Amino acid sequence: MGRRVLLTGLGTFWGGKVAQSLEKHPDVDVIVGMDVTEPIVELERTEYVRADETYSILSRIVDATQVDTIVHTFLVVDSTQMKTKRLHEINVIGTMNLLAAAGCAGTPVRRVVVKSSGMVYGCTGRDPLWFLEETPRTDPPETTIEDSLVSAEGYLRDFAQDNPHVSVTLLRFSNVLGNDISTPFTETLSRGIAPSIFGFDPQLQFIDEDDVVSAIEFATSANVPGIYNVAGDGLIPWSEVAKICGASNLPLPPFGTEAAASILRKMGLVKFPPEILQLLRFGRGIDNSRFKDLGFSYKYSSLGAVERFAKTKRLSKAIGIPRSPYTYDKDVESFFHHSPSVVRSTQSDSTSDTF
Repeated sequence: MGRRVLLTGLGTFWGGKVAQSLEKHPDVDVIVGMDVTEPIVELERTEYVRADETYSILSRIVDATQVDTIVHTFLVVDSTQMKTKRLHEINVIGTMNLLAAAGCAGTPVRRVVVKSSGMVYGCTGRDPLWFLEETPRTDPPETTIEDSLVSAEGYLRDFAQDNPHVSVTLLRFSNVLGNDISTPFTETLSRGIAPSIFGFDPQLQFIDEDDVVSAIEFATSANVPGIYNVAGDGLIPWSEVAKICGASNLPLPPFGTEAAASILRKMGLVKFPPEILQLLRFGRGIDNSRFKDLGFSYKYSSLGAVERFAKTKRLSKAIGIPRSPYTYDKDVESFFHHSPSVVRSTQSDSTSDTF
């Protein structure tokens, strides 16, 4: 009997990508995805279940489907996506409901994989150059999203201690860059702008979007309980990131930084929330050696992720048409593949997978 996987956040970028990746595994018999919205990528054998953002019906789904693995990709790590109250409900209440479903009496769940962020470490001038998985925060959380992530991870640690029969894997990712993913970094750099704080040039760390999906797939397939930092090798100065991406420096004052950034946000120039402004002061590096010791191999270093992102953006500008992430529409795809009105040729057949 093959694995049975339940995936949260199926309608998000990460949920859809991970589902596509898991569908390629012959030892995965069942994939059930939950979200408030339908998937935005083409899926062949993943079943979609509409649910509220706190996953209040998750216990019933687990009992009905008898899944043995839960992959939680729906922790929000970008505070610009939604208001504070909704963010707290998704990250904290949603995680509590997920763990309640995984830990109830008679549950078939034996593996839980959670996608989190290096933001849980915080960012101050007293921090070490590299955070190990066990390195504590220097200060309490200062932003809502950091607080929600710290709270969610706290519930996860308690669950792991109380349920030793369940393999719990927590992945903390660094800043993500990629051609399709939308983050404050990708959106701002794509506009050709690199905000900086006068007097600071922090060392930053990045990971390519493809490595993120591969890491989640790896953790889901392997039995690797524990906490792991997941990031590209090396650090890179923010000024060098701007240079590689061809972005113009936009200096912000070291005092009143948030007020100045707020004006730029209203003008639509930048999308950097307070937690990233803090990162632009002090930077952050998370040691990725523990995850690599398990056998995981990255395709791109921090520098490689930046260079790949920059190359893609330059290519889009050279072509003259901005590249938009592909969105799967079942009805449209059905028309292309099955309608007798569509003129078919050898060339169109060979390129049909690019739609």
